[in-house]
Amino acid sequence: MTSTTMDDAVPAGLAVATLAGGCFWCTEAVFLRMKGVRRVVSGYTAGHTDAPTYREVCEGDTGHAEAVRIEFDPTQVRYEDLLDVFFATHDPTTRNRQGNDVGTQYRSAIFFHDDAQRRAAIATVEALDRARIWPDPVVTEIAPATRFWPAEAFHHDYFARNGGQPYCRFVVAPKVAKFDEKFGATLGRADAFSG
Repeated sequence: MTSTTMDDAVPAGLAVATLAGGCFWCTEAVFLRMKGVRRVVSGYTAGHTDAPTYREVCEGDTGHAEAVRIEFDPTQVRYEDLLDVFFATHDPTTRNRQGNDVGTQYRSAIFFHDDAQRRAAIATVEALDRARIWPDPVVTEIAPATRFWPAEAFHHDYFARNGGQPYCRFVVAPKVAKFDEKFGATLGRADAFSG
């Protein structure tokens, strides 16, 4: 059972972002590759139950989204860069769904921590819709950040520890490859590409 929560307290000099883009294994794996990102924690947020477990969230009755809490150095990477990567590595036009993962727990959402993040999220969604990158409009939820419950320990660094597992090979790995191709030269951590 998940028994602890995280609040907005972050180490000095860092900022926090909370994003939900489907399965948190995918989202975590992508953001761990970004320069300026110091920590990524998979977990659950925006639901109506305390101390949710993975099994409870997967059943779809808790209201929680699978999300990641990202601690980043704003002198090395902008919040807007995080949003660019977020939107490039999942489908923000399908409500409560990412591929075969279906349910509110897999919704696309940005949970803002301050008004600057809220404005950036709205501006990014509006720009994407104007650009008509996808045939359907962006349905990403933009809402205030609420209590974040870290997922059970086996979910953390899941892709790094389970890369050969079929879900990782066929779902997570293509998202990581997409990040590497599109952002690796500009936003990628040099040490992320040495393996």
